[in-house]
Amino acid sequence: MSKDVSVAIELPKQNEDNSKTVFGFWLYIMTDCVLFASLFATYAVLHKNIFGGPSGEQIFHLPYILLETIVLLTSSFTCGLAILSLRRNHKNKVLFWLGITFLLGLLFLILEVTEFRHLVIEGNSWRRSGFLSSYFALVGTHGLHITIGLLWMLVMGIRVFTSGLTRGNIRRLTLLSIFWHFLDIIWIFIFTIVYLMGALGT
Repeated sequence: MSKDVSVAIELPKQNEDNSKTVFGFWLYIMTDCVLFASLFATYAVLHKNIFGGPSGEQIFHLPYILLETIVLLTSSFTCGLAILSLRRNHKNKVLFWLGITFLLGLLFLILEVTEFRHLVIEGNSWRRSGFLSSYFALVGTHGLHITIGLLWMLVMGIRVFTSGLTRGNIRRLTLLSIFWHFLDIIWIFIFTIVYLMGALGT
């Protein structure tokens, strides 16, 4: 009887802890929205300030950026498949789709770093103009978040492999999924506002 009482007492406390964790994570997402909104606003103000340097129309190559976009959006799809496998308690499928998501995210990051390297080699670094400074700040911040997401994904893959689909791992994977989809949404705005409108000269 005492065991039943202790379980009944512990469960609400655990649920309360979970709700606090989820609430805290959503607060973090909101603060990240403010961060990216500030960077977008900065870019909107400075994107015409080229000071003799190149404009977006001259340096953005849409086919390459479209490849980056397809890779990242595909990773969002595979992340969703990992969560579906999680709901069905299929550990191996979770690891498989999580691994595919990690590889796609890593490919996206490599493509982005290659793009940055190409611009810097051509002399178009963040120091050349206000436009390039705001561009590198916005896209670079997104890339930093992708890097954090990949590290988180790697840690979760190891945890699931060693300890299985525990309650804690399920909660962390769910939060990771929210974070990854959030980054995909931010990228859609970057692709539209920075690359697409920039390549069109608007």
